[in-house]
Amino acid sequence: MAVQIGGTPITLGSLPLSVVDDAGVTWLPTKVKGWSSPAVRAELHPRQSDHGSWASPAYLEARSIAIEGLISAPTTAARDAAIEQLYAAVSLTDTVLVIEETIPKQATVRRSGEVLVEPVNPYSATYSALVTAPDPRRYSTTLQSQSTALPSTTGGLAVPVTLPILISTSTVAGSITLLNSGTIATRPTFTLEGPVTNPTVTVQYPDGTVKALLYSSTLEVGDELVIDTDLHSAVLNGTTSRRLYVSGQWPEIPPGIAVKVGWYADSYDANALLTGSVRSAWM
Repeated sequence: MAVQIGGTPITLGSLPLSVVDDAGVTWLPTKVKGWSSPAVRAELHPRQSDHGSWASPAYLEARSIAIEGLISAPTTAARDAAIEQLYAAVSLTDTVLVIEETIPKQATVRRSGEVLVEPVNPYSATYSALVTAPDPRRYSTTLQSQSTALPSTTGGLAVPVTLPILISTSTVAGSITLLNSGTIATRPTFTLEGPVTNPTVTVQYPDGTVKALLYSSTLEVGDELVIDTDLHSAVLNGTTSRRLYVSGQWPEIPPGIAVKVGWYADSYDANALLTGSVRSAWM
């Protein structure tokens, strides 16, 4: 069983980089560059006949991260096997990098440069790997996910009646709350399960403003529509784009804010379900 060693735990995909593993290999990261801050994309245009410049909006660039470390093994064969593990872990496809700070955070990265390995002796080697996160945000490792049925009210008053009367009703709100406890806006994913016709998802902010997304079509029993507000995509049953049927405003959740997510449709069905998912995000 792998044993955690000192320092901040780091994991790249399925490869822990801060442990003594089952083969007796010590993985010791020595430096991580780029995790603290990505570059910024902005333009400055000089003011004519005046001091200073006009500033364009500023955006974070993709986050480049260099990981350096040491591999120390009980045998040369174990060292070489560990090096091959490292080559495979620094993948050309999306891989989750987790750094377990006080609040553990993650980024989705892929290889963006050479993996440099330098043998020190028959039992150890140093390494340097360069990866890039196209989305520069650092996300919580905890995924918030809440679900709700469509809003409904049951019970109430039926006429004619005989006085005195007692009116009893039961209400399902059809709403959930999602919180971004980070330092930069994050974007939720909504999963809608049928049957439901012309559903609208609403996001209400603390100041009372509302953003809404309408899906102007029908989901049948067993259908699942995933709306990704970051990619601005809507995918039916994991395969078919339904972006054409989505209109409205793409919401995001500002830092330090909780929003109320609700939905409604043309008619009520108890089996329809909305699930909202989000991770808090940091710069």
